Amino acid sequence: KNKKHIIIFFIFLIANIGGCLTPLGDPPLFLGFLRGVPFFWTLQHIWPILLLNAVLLLTIFALIDRHFFKKEPKENLEELALMQDVEHKVPVKIEGLQNIIFLAMIILAVILNGTIPSMEMFQDANGETIGITLMGEVHLGIQYFVQIAIILIAAALSWKFTPKDLRMEKNEFDWGAIEEVAKLFIGIFITMIPALAILRVNGGNLGIDSPLKFFWATGALSGFLDNSPTYVVFLTTAGALGASGAGTVATTAGAVTQQILLAISAGAVFMGALTYIGNAPNFMVKNMAEKAHIDMPSFFGYMAWSFGILIPVFIVDTIIFFL
Repeated sequence: KNKKHIIIFFIFLIANIGGCLTPLGDPPLFLGFLRGVPFFWTLQHIWPILLLNAVLLLTIFALIDRHFFKKEPKENLEELALMQDVEHKVPVKIEGLQNIIFLAMIILAVILNGTIPSMEMFQDANGETIGITLMGEVHLGIQYFVQIAIILIAAALSWKFTPKDLRMEKNEFDWGAIEEVAKLFIGIFITMIPALAILRVNGGNLGIDSPLKFFWATGALSGFLDNSPTYVVFLTTAGALGASGAGTVATTAGAVTQQILLAISAGAVFMGALTYIGNAPNFMVKNMAEKAHIDMPSFFGYMAWSFGILIPVFIVDTIIFFL
């Protein structure tokens, strides 16, 4: 009967915090990778924070799950016991293994997007990545066309070689959740342009100059304006501070101290879980859960869960890692 807490913690741990180790796990880190942050930098530096957060959140989840389990009606527990009977067990079976190849193609496309600009064979005489320039202002490097082409080929091959009944019936795939998320985030991206533009211009005057401030400023905006563009804005702000010497990371936005880059990365990824709109998968998971007849909290109801559980955890992060 009480299942929504399972989905809420799934959003916390899987859709957000668990994606902090590489640029493949969360869009903000991918944008950092495109701006010069080494691919394995987050894996090398952020894992202690991930480990602490995972232990704390899984402990809280176990306590909450135990609480709800005790509140389950007796008939529900009897039904659960029947489902665990040997006669009701179904052997584990994996179908569609060919899609692992197509998934690997998508991962390769993402990695190539960040590595092609540094390859001499894709650079012109001026050292710039070859590509096309639109309206004399926007340069689209060849890496974007390579990425899109590989992803489209992988999608087409998956569509062709995956049986329709496996995709549509057994996996119950439909476009509903994706369409809803797409419409929502088109609106978010349009309306957040002025706010982010103001932040770009005045970010250096806001007094954000320490890991603690970057962690909370990046995180607070990530929860409501989408974490990817927020990460870029604060990376640019950090680059403008002009760090130098040992313990810095060179990016296209400028050199950034490792501790500040860690704070920006953790703030963007972790606090994207504060609302349904902080990270696109949050809303998608909510829609999929509701389709499975799980009663999910409203927008503000979810915030009551996230603020009550995550904010204390992030305060612990601050004390241990960012003071």
